Amino acid sequence: MTQRSLPVRALWFVLVGWWLTPIVVNLAWALNVTIILLPIGIKLINLVPTVLTLKEPRSLSDPSSARGQSSLLIRGLYFVLVGWWASLLWANVAALLAVTVIGLPVAYWMFNRLPYVTSLYRFHG
Repeated sequence: MTQRSLPVRALWFVLVGWWLTPIVVNLAWALNVTIILLPIGIKLINLVPTVLTLKEPRSLSDPSSARGQSSLLIRGLYFVLVGWWASLLWANVAALLAVTVIGLPVAYWMFNRLPYVTSLYRFHG
């Protein structure tokens, strides 16, 4: 997948990404509370960097992109013990920081790491 240009991504962030991301995160967390909708919630959290700035995830069809990922069992155990509550706290702190000009770079960094905080999923492979 090719990345969109920096001006397009910046425009998306200014017009849509900054307000849509906290909505998606909180919706995903609400879905994660239910057992049935948990897979959709995890998928939404893994797409947060894309919602924020249209950043493309690693290619899922590339076998080499799986390197560096923790096993599904470890990721599942981590999610049950830590990820479900840590991701909610992490994302909402990032949303608060995103409202300030000074906190914006930290918020951007935090939102891009949200999939890892939630389930040890490496967005870039």
